[in-house]
Amino acid sequence: MRLTFERKIILVALVLTLTVAFSVKAQNNNKGVYIVNANSKVPLQDVSMQCIDASFNAITDDNGFIDLKSLPATAKKVFISCIGYKSDTVEISTLTFLNNTAIINLTPKVSSLQEIKVIASATKGIFKTISDLDIHLRPINNSQEVLRMVPGLFIGQHAGGGKAEQIFLRGFDLDHGTDINISVDGMPVNMVSHAHGQGYADLHFVIPELIDKVNFNKGPYYADKGNFTTAGFVEFRTKDYLENNFIKLEGGQFGTFRGITGINLLKPKGDRRNQSLYFAGEGSFTKGYFESPQNFSRFNGMLKYHGNLNSNNTLTAILTGFTSKWNASGQIPDRAVESGLVGFYGAIDNTEGGKTSRHNANVELQTKLSNGGILRNQIYYSRYKFELYSNFTFYKEDPVNGDQIRQKESRNIIGYNGSYQKEFYIGKIKTETKTGVQVRYDAVDNIELTRTKDRIINTAALMLGDVTELNAGTYYSQRFSFSKKLDITGALRADYFSNRYNDKLASNILTANSTIISPKLNFNYRVNDKIQLYLYNGRGFHSNDTRVAVQENGKKVLPPAYGTDLGAVFKIGKKLILQSALWYLWLDQEFVYVGDEGVVEAGGQTRRIGFDFSARYEVAKNLFADVDVSLANPRALGVDKADSYLPLAPRFTSVGGLTYRKEQGWNGSLRYRFMDNRPANEDNSVIAKGYFIVDAAINYTKKKWEAGLSIQNLLNTKWKETQFYTESQLKTETAPVSEIHFTPGTPFFARLSFTVFF
Repeated sequence: MRLTFERKIILVALVLTLTVAFSVKAQNNNKGVYIVNANSKVPLQDVSMQCIDASFNAITDDNGFIDLKSLPATAKKVFISCIGYKSDTVEISTLTFLNNTAIINLTPKVSSLQEIKVIASATKGIFKTISDLDIHLRPINNSQEVLRMVPGLFIGQHAGGGKAEQIFLRGFDLDHGTDINISVDGMPVNMVSHAHGQGYADLHFVIPELIDKVNFNKGPYYADKGNFTTAGFVEFRTKDYLENNFIKLEGGQFGTFRGITGINLLKPKGDRRNQSLYFAGEGSFTKGYFESPQNFSRFNGMLKYHGNLNSNNTLTAILTGFTSKWNASGQIPDRAVESGLVGFYGAIDNTEGGKTSRHNANVELQTKLSNGGILRNQIYYSRYKFELYSNFTFYKEDPVNGDQIRQKESRNIIGYNGSYQKEFYIGKIKTETKTGVQVRYDAVDNIELTRTKDRIINTAALMLGDVTELNAGTYYSQRFSFSKKLDITGALRADYFSNRYNDKLASNILTANSTIISPKLNFNYRVNDKIQLYLYNGRGFHSNDTRVAVQENGKKVLPPAYGTDLGAVFKIGKKLILQSALWYLWLDQEFVYVGDEGVVEAGGQTRRIGFDFSARYEVAKNLFADVDVSLANPRALGVDKADSYLPLAPRFTSVGGLTYRKEQGWNGSLRYRFMDNRPANEDNSVIAKGYFIVDAAINYTKKKWEAGLSIQNLLNTKWKETQFYTESQLKTETAPVSEIHFTPGTPFFARLSFTVFF
């Protein structure tokens, strides 16, 4: 990477900020307790501790710690609970304090909805309870399953497995991430000004077995979430500690093999693990179910340290590496299958495919200050490469050589996240301040769009240049708890963008600057332990590609989105939890840079109205049922009603299933996913057909090993995973034809796995 003066200034600023953070000294001699897993001695996050009369209520931090400074002197007992662990009542007098700290052990168990209390707040989010339940109960079999943890979110693959999935949520066809903010361990996944499309979010560098938490919410209501947060956000947290070393092997149909290992590099000591260093590696290969072999290979590696530097400073450092390559059958037109030119799993251009890699360095320091506040400083760096060969129109543009294109880029990302959080009282009103600064700088070299033949012959250069994009954001939020029932949070976020494009084909350099202010106002009303009402309001935005921003001279390249959610979380009886919401979202502009063609599509103003519903039910001991339903009415504004449909935007989706879960012995799940028919064009005259797919998994678990069988598409349904209404021309045709082009979904696909713990 060429370090220009601007880049040097940013890099020095980030290093100095972290250096200052390391030098912060904080003293805190108040009594506190650490809550740990009784078996592994791993600290437990998000454990609830409260007095019987609710005069004290606290949650463990990232190190499993709770400060007891506000515990009433008259308190004799506290009740402790956490999803996935046996609840306990502890007498304060029985605790042994050494250096003002004591340790409480919680025993792991399968979650029971009888123990769950409804918790929803502006800080923890309205889906907190459902998210924790799902991550404990539902198995994650592969990287794709990672995103499916979000209720109502659908994904589709249409380029051989190596390309990022297409995402659908809340009446959006999000392409690869235009309107959903995705992060892993605080590091952004979305790629701005990407060679293939704005917001491109490739999660294949995440090893699913290492996921510890999935935090998600819908809508533009959260001040610490900036670009792309219109439909919502998803943030993943990897494990700070490995409870066991493990080796896992998988094998299945279509020449599928996968191996993964996780190894603790520090030996656990004492009755609380205060530091961890582990390595994990993954390798996978599959020929795929297409007639033209996919030959998809992927390799992942991760090294993570998490530990206490002292009683007030915690350091987390992560190094990851990812690389993959694949061939792809691409999208095929209906007429080619109907005429017998290709099979349902065939290809028109079997030289499609690509390769990509991403290497990350991520360091975060968390500091407890003497005033009770929490300071976080994080810097990250990513080195990213991408090369993709596609052919969407076959011989429409070039009847001789074909329309294959290469999209390629080489990118460096430098970023900083800093935040300060503190709870205190204004009179008798409990309040919390959260403020932060976020800086991200992308330098993309030789971002290109080139017409090619058989990957190796260049036939036309369409776009080539260098992109630099700086996004600096700051936010401030204040939560007021006016009573034990009502809290109100007001927040404000400001973002600044600086865009620069060096067009190497036109020998021209263009720049643009733009800003946007995003206010938020959220209400939570806790009727009791079983009913929570909420009203969330906010403004968000998605940025556009730098190559568009500079053409528009910075005007209207940060279109705002306005959203409102009115909903509730209920616990009915002892074994049923419901969440529902009526929502509204208005976008000022849905224009998006279309990387496949090098043009801009301005969609104009749009609005979406919808209803979300989620239920989690404990049918019997160890048997759980869940269902998520999403209804949406997405429409374009300012056009005739008959032409106001948003192509490929989902209108009705549902996922659900049954899960049988025990600590040892047999475990299993049976799940479905349903997407209804969708409009494929603006007047709804062409339909993208829906599908209903059933998946299954069964495992037998012992303390030292686990064997499993997973099946995708149990009923062997023939279905179209992704669909597009496209104009294309086959080699034998004299004129283009517009119709549905699709990528077939997986047929019946079984895999066996065996894991050893040690």
